[in-house]
Amino acid sequence: MKYLILTILFISSLFSNSSLVDIYRENGINAVEKILNASLSKKSYWDKFLENKDVSNGYYESINTILVCTKNMQNISIYDTKSNNKLLYTSSVIIGEKEGNKQKEGDLKTPLGAYKLTRKLTKLDPFYGPLALVTSYPNKFDKSKKKTGSGIWIHGVPENKKRDPYTKGCIALDNDNLKELYTKINMKKSLLIIKDNKNDKVKKEDISNVLAQLFSWKKAWGESNLNNYLSFYSREFKKSNGTGIKQFKRYKKRVFAKNEEKTIIFSKINIIPYPNDLDKNMFKITLYEKYHTKSYRFIGNKELYLELIDNKIKILFEG
Repeated sequence: MKYLILTILFISSLFSNSSLVDIYRENGINAVEKILNASLSKKSYWDKFLENKDVSNGYYESINTILVCTKNMQNISIYDTKSNNKLLYTSSVIIGEKEGNKQKEGDLKTPLGAYKLTRKLTKLDPFYGPLALVTSYPNKFDKSKKKTGSGIWIHGVPENKKRDPYTKGCIALDNDNLKELYTKINMKKSLLIIKDNKNDKVKKEDISNVLAQLFSWKKAWGESNLNNYLSFYSREFKKSNGTGIKQFKRYKKRVFAKNEEKTIIFSKINIIPYPNDLDKNMFKITLYEKYHTKSYRFIGNKELYLELIDNKIKILFEG
């Protein structure tokens, strides 16, 4: 209780008056929580929060370094998210032989999107240089779009052999550059974004909108406001198990009808710009969720893929 009171006092100090303390005294912590949830759902809060932050490559709470590969410039750059998007390193690269976004095995294209670095490989054919970093292509969204293929790596080049000025879809660097790149990152806290154009910078206003909308979605969810909650979903929506929007709506109608009290906590939120060839202003959101009701409990990582349309998020995929 001591820490709860201190927390309330601290939060109140962030506001223009002590009204939160009064509300807590008269109505309890749940009333305060409702007010704070409403504040997190407002774009004005996030505009202020992001005022001095560089979010041109996205917003990150649990990712330390972003690797951005720009295909039309044939380069890769590393940014430090904990030092306000500071540029740490840049190098030229070789990419896939064919232009466009990868769709299937063997099409010789480098994908567009956002990917984890899952493993470091060192026992390789000399053709790939001293090491390779394995990416998570195809990710969950790729799979929902029936994309195929695998083995998209960041790797080196042959030591004593001339190679073609393109790859089968991977990203290749000179070996010394690859070694230096690896020293700049912690793979578990890094992310690769592959995009077409160096001018594809994220607007701060879009990040504010996505964050406000994310918490508006959470608020509707917590209040069992079914119509408001479902308004955040696209007609194109798919779950990781293949469920479409019609089945999802029927399922949520049954769940919300129970009107159970919910606890929903989001942390480690990352708002990742998601390059694509769908003509959508897309973002990938990763977060750590704690959710429980009387009948169900979930604690773990969650992924959302969404588009922003007229300042409103529409969730395309959830997994």
